[in-house]
Amino acid sequence: MGQGKLRRVFPGGNTCEGFYSFYDYIIEPDATRIFVVKGGPGVGKSTFMRKIGETMLAKGYDVEFHCCSSDNNSLDAVVIPAIKVALIDGTAPHIVDPKNPGAVDEIIHLGDYWDESKMRAHKEEILKVNARVGRLFHIAYSALREAKVIRDEWESYISECMIESQVNKAVANLLHAILSGVAPRYDRPAKVRHLFATAITPDGIITGHVESLLQDVQQLYTISGEPGSGVPQVLARIADLAHEKGLHTEIYHCPFNPRNIDLVIIPEIKAAAMNVQPPHTYDPSCLPELTAMKLNLSAYIDRDKLGTYAHEISSAAYRYQACLDRAVAYIRQAKLTHDYMETFYIPAMNFEAINAKRQEVLQRILNYAAEFPENLIKAS
Repeated sequence: MGQGKLRRVFPGGNTCEGFYSFYDYIIEPDATRIFVVKGGPGVGKSTFMRKIGETMLAKGYDVEFHCCSSDNNSLDAVVIPAIKVALIDGTAPHIVDPKNPGAVDEIIHLGDYWDESKMRAHKEEILKVNARVGRLFHIAYSALREAKVIRDEWESYISECMIESQVNKAVANLLHAILSGVAPRYDRPAKVRHLFATAITPDGIITGHVESLLQDVQQLYTISGEPGSGVPQVLARIADLAHEKGLHTEIYHCPFNPRNIDLVIIPEIKAAAMNVQPPHTYDPSCLPELTAMKLNLSAYIDRDKLGTYAHEISSAAYRYQACLDRAVAYIRQAKLTHDYMETFYIPAMNFEAINAKRQEVLQRILNYAAEFPENLIKAS
């Protein structure tokens, strides 16, 4: 086997509802093995998982990197789908514990490899810094909740001015183009997987991982439209219709409002539909083998009616962006404070012992892989 394919997603996000988790969708509960990696900041959880993932990629296995929305360079999980193995960060805010201990799940506690005396020497400062991180996230989430109120106001002006009959016709044509010729699959339950493709991070809204999710897509349907024009609702209809036909779907949610959908992938027909309204900008020409169909819902706005709200929309857009920027600034400050806390943990760690543990776990994963017929792995 050659180099495997790498996909990047976010299993959790900093949203207007606080930290929002899709951790239950990282891997199915009947997995071959789930390693729940625990330990404090700076103990090497992300590096532990990443290096195993990189080794499996080099050996030809497709791998998913589940990235951390609060630290762009850190991983929350690594999944090897073909052999149903995952390594998952089980520490706050996404606390994970084994659901089927021994049979499927087990804990790898990297805290077994630290010098307790060095940790206790900094106990008071660690507690203080940890509390500060929590406070900074609380402020960030307050700013995002405020942004949601403003966003709702902004969207209300647009939705009032939509020409409903024209929208319905355009959406009906889109749904027909995507799914009219697709034979239903009623021979098994349709699976739905929920994750984030983008995230609000210390560096702002990160959208660059989307391309990794479209590697096997041949038909891309892009949907744009001003806030309130109905883009998430159209994507929800596509997802619902695919599910009704018994097709497996991957649903990627909005990083700001997790109730909204930004991207739907239907792997069995190699099709995807996605929101490309800023900040979700994506140029389909990045993947030249894709054929794309575009729908711009802003074409069905009554512009004369909308002109009545020009001042209100401009004000809402400005206030929304200010709240979003404030939230990002506090998420960035939380990340920097968390980095400072890591400086108390890193000198206390026995990284040689951790590396030996990683090699042991890697060998176990390779043993699991040997149990799978090669043709099943290639077909995954």
